[in-house]
Amino acid sequence: MDSYLTTFVTLASTSAVLNLFLCAFVFLKRRDYGELASSFIMSAAATTIYAFGYAFSLTSSTLGQLKFWNVVQYIGMPFAPPLGLLFVMRYLGKRVPKRGMAALLVIPVLSLLIDATNDLHHLQYAVYETDPARGAPYVHIEYGIWFVIQGIFLFSCMLAAFLLLLARWKETTRPYRPQLLSLLCGQLAPMLTAFLYLVGIAPEGIDTVPMVVWISSAMFLWAIVSSHMLTIVPIAKETIFHSMNDGVLVLDGQDRLVEFNNEAKSMLEGLDRSMLGQPLGKVWAALFGTAFPFASPARSDNGELSLTVQGTERIYQSRVAALRRSGRQGEGRLLIFTDITELKRLQTRLEHLAYYDELTGIYNRRAFFERCRAGFAEARKEGEPTAVLLMDIDFFKKVNDTYGHDTGDRLLEHFVAVCRACLSEDAGLSEDMLFARYGGEEFVLALRGFSPEESVALANRVRERVAANPLLTAEGEIAVTSSIGISVSAGEQEETLRQLLQRADEALYAAKRSGRNRSVLHEGAATAPASSAQ
Repeated sequence: MDSYLTTFVTLASTSAVLNLFLCAFVFLKRRDYGELASSFIMSAAATTIYAFGYAFSLTSSTLGQLKFWNVVQYIGMPFAPPLGLLFVMRYLGKRVPKRGMAALLVIPVLSLLIDATNDLHHLQYAVYETDPARGAPYVHIEYGIWFVIQGIFLFSCMLAAFLLLLARWKETTRPYRPQLLSLLCGQLAPMLTAFLYLVGIAPEGIDTVPMVVWISSAMFLWAIVSSHMLTIVPIAKETIFHSMNDGVLVLDGQDRLVEFNNEAKSMLEGLDRSMLGQPLGKVWAALFGTAFPFASPARSDNGELSLTVQGTERIYQSRVAALRRSGRQGEGRLLIFTDITELKRLQTRLEHLAYYDELTGIYNRRAFFERCRAGFAEARKEGEPTAVLLMDIDFFKKVNDTYGHDTGDRLLEHFVAVCRACLSEDAGLSEDMLFARYGGEEFVLALRGFSPEESVALANRVRERVAANPLLTAEGEIAVTSSIGISVSAGEQEETLRQLLQRADEALYAAKRSGRNRSVLHEGAATAPASSAQ
């Protein structure tokens, strides 16, 4: 073996050993390096096989040995550039779906199969023989069509990885630039060497790429040890911007759309990059057919938006943040949308639970007192009477004991439905009417502006409607009646809602003592006492 071959074997072996060391080093610390470790190990392993295969091929003395080691090389060589690209993409925070990873490996797999069976079709090499002048391990090669396809693909992978890293340079802060520089150099060295080899500027019959990949390996090792390349990875601004849970529209000083993130595109259906450079008002009109809902997006307006996204109504909180550069303002703004749909639904649900009876859907006792106090005070101030009707379902406990609590709940719902239907038919009822569940089987109705006579008449209509509509069950009809106590305020300034309710409660008990299914007006009302029964 001449000195040239010895040098080539040494360089190729050095590249192989360094990459093997990197594989072992990263594998032993894979738990510290996370998901980056697997893609780095695969890339380094492919390079190791390629370099070792080529080093052994340089020791071949026959064409058969050369072909064997050439196939060994192809177990690693066509896989190294796409796996290197995959590592770079993961390093930069780009998501690569499984289909994308599989697509990157289609050509390498085909290259391995085609190389192993080249004597059958000559797609990889039209001619592959020992050099007639120098003999093995030098070879004379004439490339086939697949070699060209493979070369374009592999060079494109290396170039893509290099350009992706280069594009991230400006966004990478100073502490992380040594990592990026090592990756750039690690991609550049084999890429330039492969290019020179493909265009014929290399020692004849010698593949120089395995001779230089030790440079890449050394750079990677230095970055891993000195700047923690696989442990602490810089997060690019673009990655942060597009991974935000909030939708962001970037506006310039004239409120023109200059950028938006992925979440904004999901929130605002129809938003696309063709709208960049257009005024926000024009963009909003194109998306929703209306003007932007806030008067001045250029200021600090905050508000809520209700938009339909994929057929579902969503609620967003909109806010504006000024962009600053070197302490200056006025260069642009961020219009930020936060999805608060679930929060608003929870808020609505909690408000409903706080003020409405869960079973019947009408106001609960708490809501009744809060709303009635204000209405009662206003009515007293204006000299209007307030009527309170306290209603109780007769023999409700007996229904519960006989038919069970489920039927009892159905009876409560039935009673409310009948009462609401009756009340809704009376055009004279004011909008200030309050109907609430007072507790258990007791209900309360408060009305402004009703005289004692009108209150008694209304109570009788409700009571008669309830009696005429029994509850239908699987066991048959259940008769339903109710007793009603009525109290009407006298308009005295010192009178309280509690006193009014107390008088209605006394009238209710009077109705029960009189035989139930009755309406009784409290004797303290403004007119003479009245009662009626059916």
